[in-house]
Amino acid sequence: MAFSLQHRQLFHSPTRFSSQPKSITNHSLISLKIPTRLSNHPLAFAQNAAISQIDSEKAALLPPPLRKELMPNHVAVIMDGNRRWAKMKGLPIALGYEAGVRALRNLVQLCCDWGISVLTVFAFSSDNWFRPKMEVDFLMGLFERGLKNELEDFGRAGIRMSIIGDSSKLPKSLQDLIDKAVKTTKENSRLHLVVAVNYSGQYDVVQAFQNIAQKVKDGVIEPKDVDSFLVEQELQTSCTDFPCPDLLIRTSGEQRLSNFLLWQLAYTELFFSHSHWPDFGETEFLEALCSFQQRQRRYGAQSS
Repeated sequence: MAFSLQHRQLFHSPTRFSSQPKSITNHSLISLKIPTRLSNHPLAFAQNAAISQIDSEKAALLPPPLRKELMPNHVAVIMDGNRRWAKMKGLPIALGYEAGVRALRNLVQLCCDWGISVLTVFAFSSDNWFRPKMEVDFLMGLFERGLKNELEDFGRAGIRMSIIGDSSKLPKSLQDLIDKAVKTTKENSRLHLVVAVNYSGQYDVVQAFQNIAQKVKDGVIEPKDVDSFLVEQELQTSCTDFPCPDLLIRTSGEQRLSNFLLWQLAYTELFFSHSHWPDFGETEFLEALCSFQQRQRRYGAQSS
């Protein structure tokens, strides 16, 4: 396929693209410092308990001034600014996305170390299909290569992976790899990584009510049975024990939700970082968590 000169300039790089930047190609997505988790092994339960003990000890070593009892269970992130980061540095857009992979790797490690239970990241919106085909194809390939390279490490690190969104529109090879990742990590419990791919918050709510309407039509439930708890069970985030994020972080200075987890964010604390996503690291995450811990969550009630 012949690409236009403009696309060649956008995606040309002197280095070979991979799921990881060249300088860290030989490193794993997760810095593994724990024993292998073998969910089907006879000693799995004992080993899982040992991993949980390690997790508890590491979570107790939070950087000041974080307090363990005030840590969020569920953090959601809109990873914005990869392209702007690349343009600001005069780099191909593709390198911006690969730098974003590095930032995600770092955040996953921090969530594991600091005892956060669920991390949900907005990887690809249903609206992103309108971007240039070459860019979309690159993103699909980057996701597939990254997941293929890191799947075994997810198992060793005790990370469970789930996908929300309409995966039926993804390349077949990526669909198969996602199915494998979800199945092979389902027993892991150190961190639940939820990746939103081809996701729309509006459609998530629509499909939930479609399912509920069908159950009413079939006589499974009565209209009076429909409440917020039932709706949450039908949302795609029902895959996790903490479906509603405690904290949402959006990078790159934008201050909007962009059709992400619209129902689930009803009482979520919001933090907007001016850093582009590739520059979002431990310092920026610590700032977001400190801001979260200083807030009083009232859920509509009066302040104490």
